[in-house]
Amino acid sequence: MEIKVLPPDHLTWNGRRVRCALGRSGILSDKQEGDGATPAGTFPLRRVLYRADRLPAPQTGLPVQALGPDDGWCDDPADPAYNRLIQRPFAARHEKLWRRDHVYDVIVEIGHNDDPPRPGLGSAVFIHVARPGFDPTEGCVALRIEDLLALLPGCDEATVLAISAGKSTDTPTR
Repeated sequence: MEIKVLPPDHLTWNGRRVRCALGRSGILSDKQEGDGATPAGTFPLRRVLYRADRLPAPQTGLPVQALGPDDGWCDDPADPAYNRLIQRPFAARHEKLWRRDHVYDVIVEIGHNDDPPRPGLGSAVFIHVARPGFDPTEGCVALRIEDLLALLPGCDEATVLAISAGKSTDTPTR
């Protein structure tokens, strides 16, 4: 399956179109750490991480892993664990994945800059739950929780996410 992200604000798969939020800096083909951009390109989906204290394991053909309170993601380009899941406490700069808000209740890890990670070319690029009002992300793709959970059953390790830097004139259905 191919999932397409079409700017400025929607995602499509299997004939379905839903609203999404993208990076505050738009979509860039030369993604850099901290630029706030969603990377352009076609990326495999790696796995799903979720908050087992808030919802049951999502149904999907992707590997699924429950998050724990000590989980984080290294976003320090100087660290060997750059762009990898880590356990906190962790000495290098990192992002907490166990959050009070619901943004990371479900995370789909995208295969961006991960095989192998190259320092400074972007980390922690996920599909995750959108904030109320679809506020821009730091570079991720964000969906309503209902849309994300509806997308996942059709995903497996052959699924790709295609993010286009071009403009779309289509109107999302939600």
